[in-house]
Amino acid sequence: MFEFENMWAFLLLPLPLLVYWLAPAYKESQDSLRVPFFKRLIDITGQKPQKGAVILQRIFFQKIWGPISWILVIISLAKPMMISAPIEQIKSARDLMVAVDLSGSMEVADFKADDGKIISRLDAVKQVLAEFSKQREHDRLSLIVFADAPYLQAPFTEDHSTWLALLNETEIGMAGQSTLFGDAIGLGIKLFKKSDSENKVLIILTDGNDTGSKVPPIEAAKVAAKNGLTIYTIAIGDPETVGEEAIDLKVLNKISEITSGATYHAFDKQELENIYKMIAELEPDEYDTLSYRPKVSLHHYPLALALSGYLFFFITMTLLSSRSQSRSRSLAQVAQTQEKL
Repeated sequence: MFEFENMWAFLLLPLPLLVYWLAPAYKESQDSLRVPFFKRLIDITGQKPQKGAVILQRIFFQKIWGPISWILVIISLAKPMMISAPIEQIKSARDLMVAVDLSGSMEVADFKADDGKIISRLDAVKQVLAEFSKQREHDRLSLIVFADAPYLQAPFTEDHSTWLALLNETEIGMAGQSTLFGDAIGLGIKLFKKSDSENKVLIILTDGNDTGSKVPPIEAAKVAAKNGLTIYTIAIGDPETVGEEAIDLKVLNKISEITSGATYHAFDKQELENIYKMIAELEPDEYDTLSYRPKVSLHHYPLALALSGYLFFFITMTLLSSRSQSRSRSLAQVAQTQEKL
């Protein structure tokens, strides 16, 4: 598509006509020679005396190229643009953070894989998250791992392949053996403060209860709610477990209730997959589409054409003048030679 960015420039097209009508013709004075036999010279040459100034006359090329070059300059000033087809860019509209418990109890093998093998809770989480990330094509994902303390494993990114690679590198015990998911919520709040997204979601997966966070989970949830953060909690494993590995469903329910989220309990891999599907339905994939059309300015082409015409005229006239002067010198030399003879 072709268009002009400065259409007002075409209003300048009649400007030379106004100058032609309103301004007087340019006159150039010339030197003259006063001779006593002026009248006899007129009779011999047959010319009539003229005033002491003449109006310069342009040659045919100047008459044609003058208006053309002015039109080309105006076209250049109007800034012609070549506009390409629209290009759409998809920008993520949601930041989604996943917090994974890496305490020792996540090593318990009580989940059945698709091939029938019994795998650990962490391996089941990794497999399900791999599929979940494919469904979040336009979301920016981040990953927190926690045990004795929370750690940022992957910052917010649209590169889901890298996110999955960092998830697969996690191992049981790399963050300790306890379960401090209250502090994990606190780290999530801190990281979300740097996010420009208006839709912020935190998914926490744990198989135990909080064992002494600096910030109690419920208090951290209240701060998260004030910051517009929605938390989904997923309890993994046997709900009848006792001791430090017991799942505190009451606290998990309270956290999700405060932040307008939801709490789920996964006993096996299939149920864990169903939970992520339910979360996907509650938090559908969102994205913003940015559309723009690349523009390429063509203003230099008409300007270059106008200058090229005058450059061609200047070179041609210079060559003709040099040739004329050379011919005149040659005739003069021939005349001198004849006089000598």
